[in-house]
Amino acid sequence: MPLLPVQHCAEQIDILDGPKEFYDTLKQKIRKARRRIYLSTLYIGRTEHELVSTVHEALGQAPELRVSILTDALRGTREDPDPSCASLLASLLASFPERVEIRMYHTPNLTGLRKRLIPKRINEGWGLQHVKLYGIDDQVIISGANLSSDYFTNRQDRYHVFSSKRVSDYFSRIHHAICSISFLLQASPSPTSPSHSLIWPSSNTAPNPLQDPKSYIKAATSLLLPLSSPTASLRSPSQPSIDPTSSQGTKTTTLYPLLCHPSTLNTELPTLTALLSSPNLTSYTFTAGYFNPHPLITRSLLSLSSPPCSADGTILTASPWANGFFNSKGVSGMLPAAYTHLSLRFLQATRRARANIRLREWQRGTTGQEGGWTYHAKGVWAHFPEGKGVGPSATVIGSSNYTSRSYGLDLEVGALVVTDDEALMRKWRREEDGLRAWTREVQEKELEGEERRAGWRVRAAMWIVKMVGGAL
Repeated sequence: MPLLPVQHCAEQIDILDGPKEFYDTLKQKIRKARRRIYLSTLYIGRTEHELVSTVHEALGQAPELRVSILTDALRGTREDPDPSCASLLASLLASFPERVEIRMYHTPNLTGLRKRLIPKRINEGWGLQHVKLYGIDDQVIISGANLSSDYFTNRQDRYHVFSSKRVSDYFSRIHHAICSISFLLQASPSPTSPSHSLIWPSSNTAPNPLQDPKSYIKAATSLLLPLSSPTASLRSPSQPSIDPTSSQGTKTTTLYPLLCHPSTLNTELPTLTALLSSPNLTSYTFTAGYFNPHPLITRSLLSLSSPPCSADGTILTASPWANGFFNSKGVSGMLPAAYTHLSLRFLQATRRARANIRLREWQRGTTGQEGGWTYHAKGVWAHFPEGKGVGPSATVIGSSNYTSRSYGLDLEVGALVVTDDEALMRKWRREEDGLRAWTREVQEKELEGEERRAGWRVRAAMWIVKMVGGAL
């Protein structure tokens, strides 16, 4: 796993509070870009004309600027032939064809008859480009937020801004590697034809995933594997300890990049389980808007918070009224109840293990109503004795929801950051407390009640999705 030391950490890592600050910061940095912009996201909202205009403006002001945008092919073309993420970006490409590259990753898990039969609304359950990296020159924002209006206004996520050339260079390499195994968006030269098309360039480093998915996975793994090794950074240390109690001397902050490519490459899951197995960890907060942790993570959480360790554990997740699928049409409307059912099962396991864990649901108004927000944050804050109560000594940030789906179907990138710098610990404590302020504890009895209990249709739908190869 690469090791990227970040010097003067408190000054080089900024933590943004919410969606408006995220959007304002992103636009501000784009306007000042001079050499490169690379944006990796699930999708850009089809009406995000202001964001695209901001990129257009930056290209007009900086002749040397190059822009690379990576989205998911399924989500990016969902509305075609109506206005979509792809058609929006095609307009930018048409204006700067020599300096803009638009790539769209397509999962190798959805091909043939399955791709033709599964409705567009739910086909993302078979795998996505889920990475969220927003790089501008020598800075990069690592987040779980996509680029659409709700993520800019009323959907809570996490946002870490790293001002470090080394860090930005490294994540740029990941971005461009994924681009080289993705479809290329082309703008139509004719106003009478569709605005765009997707092609598979012969220069790509892997075969077309729709034609040869097995060979594609093999080639993609060969491409990405070196980026997950220590030699991917400027140094090549041996596997380091992720326990901040091992630090000596001056204050240091170390970033460990985390990378998942289904289903052959995963540095996040072993890193996260190692962190949650540290004997010196005294307390932690684990958050995921969609709470359905991988079995190994669930086992680590229960073990860490059960006797004899009994670390103080807190889970933060979205209440049904803050779930992005609340009141959605069709099968996706069942998802809030499905996640409530999964939370209930976790609390039952907590009780059986006598684990010291509380589950708290985040809610800020009601989704779809005036003033209502959704919750999309994910991550871990880990507290160690050497923090002296100042704040967490480590955090995990990135795109992953830490589910079996994340590790078996989706493309994910994140980072574990470890510090002994009290200034950075205070920033993390402020972030952790700010999210917790909108939560309340829920217990088994409430989730078993008639208002919250998942019906048989929800449980049946969960079983069907699993049987046909999808995942929540």
